Amino acid sequence: MSNTAVLPGADTPLLPEGTDHSARNRLVIGLLLVSTFTMILNETIMSVALPRLMVDLDVTASAAQWLTTAFLLTMAVVIPITGFLIQRFHTRTVFITALSFFSFGTLLCALAPGLPALVMGRVVQACGTAIMMPLLMTTIMTLVPPESRGKTMGNISIVISVAPAIGPTISGIILNLLDWRWMFWLVLPIGLGALALGYAKLVNVTEPRRVPLDILSVPLAAVGFGGLVYGLSTIGEGHGEGGGLPLWVPLAVGGVVLVAFLLRQIALGPKDRALLDLRTFRHKIFTVAVVMMGLAMMALFGMIILLPIYMQNVLGMEPLQAGLMLLPGGLLMGLLAPLVGRLFDAHGARKLVIPGATAVSVALWLMVTFTPETGVPMVLAAHIILSAGLAFMFTPLFTSSLGSLPSDLYSHGSAVIGTVQQVAGAAGIALFVSIMSVVTASGLSEGLDQAHALSEGLSAGFMVGAIASLLMLVAGFFVRRPPDMVPGAGPMGH
Repeated sequence: MSNTAVLPGADTPLLPEGTDHSARNRLVIGLLLVSTFTMILNETIMSVALPRLMVDLDVTASAAQWLTTAFLLTMAVVIPITGFLIQRFHTRTVFITALSFFSFGTLLCALAPGLPALVMGRVVQACGTAIMMPLLMTTIMTLVPPESRGKTMGNISIVISVAPAIGPTISGIILNLLDWRWMFWLVLPIGLGALALGYAKLVNVTEPRRVPLDILSVPLAAVGFGGLVYGLSTIGEGHGEGGGLPLWVPLAVGGVVLVAFLLRQIALGPKDRALLDLRTFRHKIFTVAVVMMGLAMMALFGMIILLPIYMQNVLGMEPLQAGLMLLPGGLLMGLLAPLVGRLFDAHGARKLVIPGATAVSVALWLMVTFTPETGVPMVLAAHIILSAGLAFMFTPLFTSSLGSLPSDLYSHGSAVIGTVQQVAGAAGIALFVSIMSVVTASGLSEGLDQAHALSEGLSAGFMVGAIASLLMLVAGFFVRRPPDMVPGAGPMGH
C-alpha cells in the first residue's frame, strides 16, 4: 500500500511539486500552534473557578470536579483514535473538524444553564482538543527538516507547558472582574477566528492513505483508557468516599480491557491495521523520552492543582493573587522554550534534560518543606525553578521521541505521546490529591489546626512528585538525540 495515494475527492489539493512551501508551512504551523494553545488553556482554566461554580450552580465539590474529570476522560478516549484520523484524512479536514468541535463546545459552556450542560460542553471541547494536539506534532514532524526541529518543537513546548501553567492565572483574573461564563465567551472568538482563517487559508500538507479501521479496537481503547482515567480521577476527587462504585472497579476493568487493547495492537501492528501502533516502542529513544514525559506531566499537573490549594487555603491568598503568583513561572517557560529549541539543535538532548530534571527535583523537594510559615519569596522561587526545569525538558523530549521514529509512525507516535500525557496528568492529580487528603485527615484527627494539617498533607503530596523526579533524573542519562538530527549528519530514514 503506497503512503502517497491521495484520496479521491480531497477538499483542497496539495501544492504542485517545486513550489516554495516555506510561507505555506509557516501559516499552517502558526494556525495549529495558536489553536492548540487556546484549546490546552481550557484544560486548567477551570481549576481556580471550581469554588465559584459550586456556589453559582449550587453543587458539591465532587460534582464540580466532573468539569475537569470529564475533560481528561474524553481526551483519553479520543486521542488513541487520532492516529487513524490523521493518516486517513487531509490536514484541512482534520483541522476544521477539531476547531468545530472546540468552538461548539465552548458555546455550549457559555450558554449552559446548569452543571450537566456545562459538563457536556466540556466533553465536546475535549473532542476537539484531543484531535488538535497530535495533528500539530505530526504536521511539524512532516514539514520541518530534522536539523531544525528543535527550534520548532520549542514553540510546541510553549503550547504544552505554558498554556496549562497560565490557565489558573487567566481564570483568576476573569473571575475577579467578570462572571464565570466569560471564561468561555472570551475564548469563543479566538476559536471561531482560527476556524474561519483555517477554512479560508489552510492548504493540505499531508497525503492521506487508505488505512483500515479496526472496529473492535475503538471500544477497547475507550473502556481501557477511559476506565483508567476515571478511576484515577475518582481517587483524586474523594479518595474512596461517596456512594459510587468501589474505587477498584473502574481501575480493574480499565486495566484488564487496556491489556486486551494493547495485545490486539501488538498483533495488528505488523499488518498495518493497529489503531495505536505500538511498534513505536521498539525505538529506545522514543520509549525513554515518553517515560520521562509521563513523569514530567505528573509533576506539572500535580503542581498546578496543589500549589493554588497551598497558597489559598494555607497562606490565605485570594484566587487572583494565587493565579498571579503562578504567572512568572508560566512566562519563563514561554521565554525559555525558543532558546531551549536552539540549544537542542546545537547540543542535543542529554545536556538539556539532565539539568532540567535536576531543577525539577530541587523545586519539588523545596515544596516538601512548605509550612504555614513559609514566606512568599520561597514559594515563588520554587515555582520558578520548577518551571525552568520543565522548560529544559519538554522540547528535547518531544523532539527526540518523535524524531527517532520513521515517518510512517509519526501520527501513531503523536497519539501515544498525547495518551501518555493525559493518563499521566490524571495520575499526577489523583496521587497528589489523594495523599494530601489522607495525610490532612490524619493530622486533623491528631488535633492539628486546619492550616497545619493541610500543610502536612500538601508536603506529603509534593513528596510523591519529588520521589518521581529522582526516577526522571536517572532516565535522563539514557536520552539522546536521534542520529539524523545531529548537525552535519546525512538524512537517515526521512
